[in-house]
Amino acid sequence: MVVSVIEVTPFIERNAVVTFAGTSDFAKAISEVTLAPSGGMVPFKGLKPTAVFNFAQSPTWELTLVYAQDWALATSLSRYLFDNQGKNISLTLNVNDAVTGTTNWAMTVSVAAGSVGGAVDGVATATVTLGVVGAPVPTLIPVALAASDDELELDDDELPTAS
Repeated sequence: MVVSVIEVTPFIERNAVVTFAGTSDFAKAISEVTLAPSGGMVPFKGLKPTAVFNFAQSPTWELTLVYAQDWALATSLSRYLFDNQGKNISLTLNVNDAVTGTTNWAMTVSVAAGSVGGAVDGVATATVTLGVVGAPVPTLIPVALAASDDELELDDDELPTAS
């Protein structure tokens, strides 16, 4: 049996996009973002040794944000969450916007406000978990071709020479 080896493209998360309602990108204020499913398996065991069953539950999704509090600007993420708590708002997440060949995650989230304040001598941060309505929808952004076939052709004087 021939088995394909699947390539992997890991990344360091450092250039994300987090937009609410298709407007402002709040990624500068966010230090951590996690989109995670929850759910599991429901087992059933009958009174016969072969009567063992496992059923997968439908997952629910949550988006957790860790962000710097900013109450000085009316356009900050802190203020946006506070002003829109309880509303269902569209959100787009891209955790690796620095490259093509990445994925946008579109979803509707139930907005919750974050905390106010923090410890002395530290950046005031907050963690908030937003419920995702339904499931997120991934959209692959394809890898752009670096050069056309014409651009890859070299003239004779451009070919490398042996030294």
